Amino acid sequence: MRAMEPKHLGQTSSLPATPEEAELDYVANPRPGSRYMIRFAAPEFTSLCPITGQPDFAHLVIDYVPGETIVESKSLKLFLGSFRNHGAFHEDCTVGIGERLFAEMKPEWLRIGGYWYPRGGIPIDVFWQSGEAPAGVWIPPQDVPGYRGRG
Repeated sequence: MRAMEPKHLGQTSSLPATPEEAELDYVANPRPGSRYMIRFAAPEFTSLCPITGQPDFAHLVIDYVPGETIVESKSLKLFLGSFRNHGAFHEDCTVGIGERLFAEMKPEWLRIGGYWYPRGGIPIDVFWQSGEAPAGVWIPPQDVPGYRGRG
């Protein structure tokens, strides 16, 4: 993916109706000679159960080591928000987000952790990564505690 002028940054942008309609913007890596990791945390991610239509809630953590481009954060926020009315299982949402970012942005490495809050008493955590973490880059743990309920 080549860097481009962002379509959303500094503009009024509506929430896309679906993840497929969402356009992610990528800009040139501002530190192309440095190897470093970027983390996005989305503690209020929502989607819908594809069977019941009930809301599902997750804390997503996206880590990546950029290549030539980085994802522009406003476009990522709009993309993640487009799942609000999207029916999909936890596994499909989590892995699909990671795969799309990896395919379009072409980072050196990417991982996503989806820490889903329980419905029906069972929390589900879903993890995906593009391969082995690159040597020589500090990759901190995601440190999202498992769901403990109240108290």
